[in-house]
This record gives sequence, C-alpha cells and structure tokens, in this order.
Amino acid sequence: MARRGLDINPGCQVKAVPMFYLPQNAHQVDLSQYDYVADCIDTVAAKLELIARCTALGIPIISAMGSGNKLDPTAFEVTDISKTQGCPLARVMRKELRRRGILHLKVVYSREEPLSPAQLIEAEAPAGEGTRPGSSARRATPGSISFVPAAAGLVLAGAVIRDLGGF
Repeated sequence: MARRGLDINPGCQVKAVPMFYLPQNAHQVDLSQYDYVADCIDTVAAKLELIARCTALGIPIISAMGSGNKLDPTAFEVTDISKTQGCPLARVMRKELRRRGILHLKVVYSREEPLSPAQLIEAEAPAGEGTRPGSSARRATPGSISFVPAAAGLVLAGAVIRDLGGF
C-alpha cells in the first residue's frame, strides 16, 4: 500500500504501520502526526478506541460502517452517524459512541438493508461443554461480495480528498 501511494504521488509521506490495531496496542500509534484518519477497521472495540483517540486529539476521522450482506455498491453515502438507518454496525457504534460522549462522527454507510443469511450454520457441539447433545446453532458471519467493500472504500477516499482539499 505504501508503494502504491508513492506511485501516485512521489512527494507524499507514507508511514506504513504493520500491526493489527487493537485497544491494547493503540498507544503504539502516534495519531497526533496525522492530518486525517480513515477508519476501515472491522472490530467494534478497535473502531471505538480509534475514534475516541482521534476525537480527543481533534483529528478529523471518517469511519466505514458495515458492508457485509450488501449487494448494491451505489447505496453508499457519507453522512453523520446520527442519520444512519438500517446498518447493524452503525446502530452498535451510535450506542457505544453516545456512552462515550461522542455524538457526531462522519461515516460511510449503505442505505441498503442487509440481506438475511440464508440459513443458520449447524455446528457440532463438543461433548462436555454444557450444551445440548447433538448440535447448536450459531449465526452466519455477514459475508462481503468483493466489489461492495471496494465501493465503500472509494466513497470514503473521495470524502477524505474533498475534506483535505477544502471542496
């Protein structure tokens, strides 16, 4: 990714940080050096940590919401998280951000209602774990079709460029 950024603009400064960002290692990243943060993290705890840290430092941040179980790449839009509807991740984030006193956040989300998983996954329950004999049902993880997260990323990148360029 760093090489691609330099191919596009050899004069830009790219600092690649090879890590899986988590609340436990968030202190390893000095956010104060950034002009803008694009949050494309999938885990709620890490998203919340990054957003809270950027907000405390006054660093502009835009956050990608869920693209799982979506098929329409044209349904993405940039808005405040308080105006999102139908996105399960945005609903969880709104609630958790309010608990932290953060009421506004620029997000990219899809107006498309997520598709329901076609079926439950039946998983064999290991014996002796206090579960019913036989099997137990768990929900399927929301799947992403290849072009949908890419479309969300393009919308997010466009918003960052417009903000940084003052458009």
